[in-house]
Amino acid sequence: MTGVPASAAGGSSPAHGAAKPKGASKTQAGGKVQGAAKNHSTPKAQGAALSSAADPSGAAGGGKPARGAKIAAAAVNQASVWNIANLLTMLRLLLVPGFVALMLADGGYDPAWRSVAWAAFAIAMITDLFDGHLARTYNLVTDFGKIADPIADKAIMGAALICLSALGDLPWWVTIVILGRELGITLLRFLVIRYGVIPASRGGKLKTLTQGVAVGMYVLALTGWLATLRFWVMAVAVVLTVVTGLDYVRQAIVLRRQGIAERKAALEETEA
Repeated sequence: MTGVPASAAGGSSPAHGAAKPKGASKTQAGGKVQGAAKNHSTPKAQGAALSSAADPSGAAGGGKPARGAKIAAAAVNQASVWNIANLLTMLRLLLVPGFVALMLADGGYDPAWRSVAWAAFAIAMITDLFDGHLARTYNLVTDFGKIADPIADKAIMGAALICLSALGDLPWWVTIVILGRELGITLLRFLVIRYGVIPASRGGKLKTLTQGVAVGMYVLALTGWLATLRFWVMAVAVVLTVVTGLDYVRQAIVLRRQGIAERKAALEETEA
């Protein structure tokens, strides 16, 4: 049967229309064209639906992310500051004024208050051991931590030394040597950072540990042989402070010379 109505041809699928023989009548051809035109919108609609499903922002063709997605990503980045390592650093910063208040309570010579002050100082020293390790181990390093951690370290140590010297328990020259070394090395690190980073040495870590033990012993109201022992521990801490400080100065000079030589060699190679 050769006379197929146009409405029947228009209602057929494109695949069915493609299977028609070449000798079909004009009516069939017209119906096939009409059917193709009618069904041509279906793949576009399907493509738009697939694009919408693939792009959560709702933009067809993989357009720019929605504004809400950007805000959510920024919120996640900001929330990363509140990790366990940074919280320990914040705790150490908050302990500084509390430690000073405990040290100076009741004239600064009450053994009970000094014991509580020692507990606050010990907590600060323990958190100092853990926050940096946690940040490096679990990839929690942030810009806030890089700035706040060394500030917290020097704040609690400086507060303890100044309080001890103000109370007459520790000579002022010891406080000046230790704090002067810490501030000087920090400034030196910033001055040579363009050439490289001075790594923390084993001597520097031993110095920090010895300083913490010595200052902690001075915070406690010790007498007898324990008072004599803390004097010698502090003497070792002062020696390590000076020796490691001079070693950092040497490393900074070497690092600067190497950096200048490398820049000069690179400049000569470029000119050549």
